[in-house]
Amino acid sequence: MPRLVRSRLLRSAVDAVGDTPMVRLDRFASAAPSVELYLKLEFANPGGSVKDRPAKRMMLDALADGRLTSDKILIDSTSGNTGVAYSLMGAALGYRVALVMPRNVSQARKDITRAFGTELIYSDPMEGSDGAIRLVRQLVEASPERYFYPDQYSNPSNPLAHYDGTGVEILDAVGDRITHFVAGLGTTGTMTGTARRLREHHRPIRCVAVEPDQPLHGLEGLKHLDSSLVPAIFDPAMPHERVGVSTEDGWDTADEVARTEGIHVGHSTGANLWAARQIALRLHREQGGGCVVTIACDRGDRYFAPQRWEKKYLW
Repeated sequence: MPRLVRSRLLRSAVDAVGDTPMVRLDRFASAAPSVELYLKLEFANPGGSVKDRPAKRMMLDALADGRLTSDKILIDSTSGNTGVAYSLMGAALGYRVALVMPRNVSQARKDITRAFGTELIYSDPMEGSDGAIRLVRQLVEASPERYFYPDQYSNPSNPLAHYDGTGVEILDAVGDRITHFVAGLGTTGTMTGTARRLREHHRPIRCVAVEPDQPLHGLEGLKHLDSSLVPAIFDPAMPHERVGVSTEDGWDTADEVARTEGIHVGHSTGANLWAARQIALRLHREQGGGCVVTIACDRGDRYFAPQRWEKKYLW
């Protein structure tokens, strides 16, 4: 019988963030049997996504230094998951939250954020995440005394959440075996912070950034950097390479991993997995082994409301 470990007792949902599990994907990566391919299940966070980590860190850091006070409303732009995380943290900590998001984000994310009492402000859907950024900046400039604007795209607490959390947890789980880390580029915090930690490891770890292969795409939450507003927190020296993934490959891979591994993930995770398996196949052919870790950003059920035709939606 395995030894039972006493369950953690937490003071609030905020304390449930982090320490997410990793699962090896043997069937999904069966064509590269000499390579370990792991998926870190960030949807196990209480808000259901990897964005719980930076939202928690940005809010707690702002509370500690006085930028966030009870008389201010936290406001930021988001394509969905960070908004859910802000909303959960705001409810748990007792602070008001307003979010600016493209009108065409998934209905599930709109409904989830509203359930926490969050105010939603919609930007032009054709302008994608950049349009939401521009609108929130206009609102804050017009009423600076009303809002605390953490600005997830520029806030150093975003990558620090991954430097102190995600990267440490990955090394704790697989140690010296890890050879590659793969993560998508949205705010770029996951890649920048985790890669910075992994690059400090005593053995070399190659960090690969994933982005859509064209400006107009359907991989919600990811940015095609060359045609977008590049987040201030992005450190281009952190990824060793950037890999473009098509909308179709991201969607189809998300469907595949649900069927082969019983793990239902969103399309940005599908893009991560597509790139991770390409790396695993190359390692199997050329080096006869390796260990690749990538991120499950969120669950696939947040994408049920948009119908399948939106696979071809032009952002």
